[in-house]
Amino acid sequence: MTTKAQYLSYPFAEFQGDLQEVTADLPQPTGTQVLVRVNYCGVCHSDVHLHEGFYNLGQGKKLMLEDRGIKLPVTLGHEIVGEIVAAGDQAGQYATGPVLVYPWVGCGSCSVCQRGEENLCTQPAALGVYKPGGYAQYVVVPHPRYVMSIGDIDPVHAPLLACSGLTTWSAIKKVGAIYDDEAVVVFGCGGLGLLAIRTLALKGVKNIIALDLDADKRQLALDVGATQVFDPTMADATQQIQAAANNKCVAVLDFVGAESTVELGISLPRRGGKVILVGLHGGEIRYPIPYVITRAISIIGSYTGSLPEQKELVEFAQKNNLFNFPIRTRPLKEANSALQELAQGKVQGRLVLDNR
Repeated sequence: MTTKAQYLSYPFAEFQGDLQEVTADLPQPTGTQVLVRVNYCGVCHSDVHLHEGFYNLGQGKKLMLEDRGIKLPVTLGHEIVGEIVAAGDQAGQYATGPVLVYPWVGCGSCSVCQRGEENLCTQPAALGVYKPGGYAQYVVVPHPRYVMSIGDIDPVHAPLLACSGLTTWSAIKKVGAIYDDEAVVVFGCGGLGLLAIRTLALKGVKNIIALDLDADKRQLALDVGATQVFDPTMADATQQIQAAANNKCVAVLDFVGAESTVELGISLPRRGGKVILVGLHGGEIRYPIPYVITRAISIIGSYTGSLPEQKELVEFAQKNNLFNFPIRTRPLKEANSALQELAQGKVQGRLVLDNR
């Protein structure tokens, strides 16, 4: 009798419950599927929200993730770097060597997917959300088009490209042209905020203003390319930040998404400016409608990014030193404690699980 190969994964069986080590038979890819051995997987704040099981809608209301089709048990992990070790008989050609997995998979057939925006599909099959993800030794990817070579990018850094990097890249693209005399304000100097600041700096933005409650994180923001930093709770915050921007804030990138940050953020842009909301801390927006119109500001939600944007970002990262902030690794078996550490706000920079 042949013994089936097995692998380890670290799912949770109930929201807010511990991640448990589970041994299962190694899946065999069929059709267009490919099997990826996970070498590294990022621990992302989206994982924290998924583990909590809800988004805060404000006024005591919650959006329960089970109502969005997320079924237990869940194996988290959508920032995956590894190697393809097996493929189905219809997979065709696929990337070899170290690869990044694009996790924001859609149904592939609807008009949204056909437009190249699978991350916005109404029937999502995202890895680490609706399908098993990278908090495991192996992961099944539905098609090799979602897997791309990372070239000479450090494989410890590369996982961040699949969510933190992609999300910031897509948000920055929504800003459009940024002229030398204009400023961009970034709320939140965690993993996403730092990547946004670094990307803006590499793109040549002259005035990058970063806001965070934590003094150490504000210093990190300066280290990666911010030109000015502030505590958003300071007195006369709107006036001081507008002065720092010379009243030419073209865009606000909010990677916190709390009521307090959105309220402050909406007050900052010049006429015709944009407020890009990314963070999911939660709450409600209340703002006078006539001000939105007379100031001609745009309030835009931005959720992850598309597969074409992912490919753009990988190419950008191959040409630029994108990761110049702390990235620490933890063994895969410590996935539960790593997730808790991030949830408790104890992580500066980013955490990556190591399964080598």
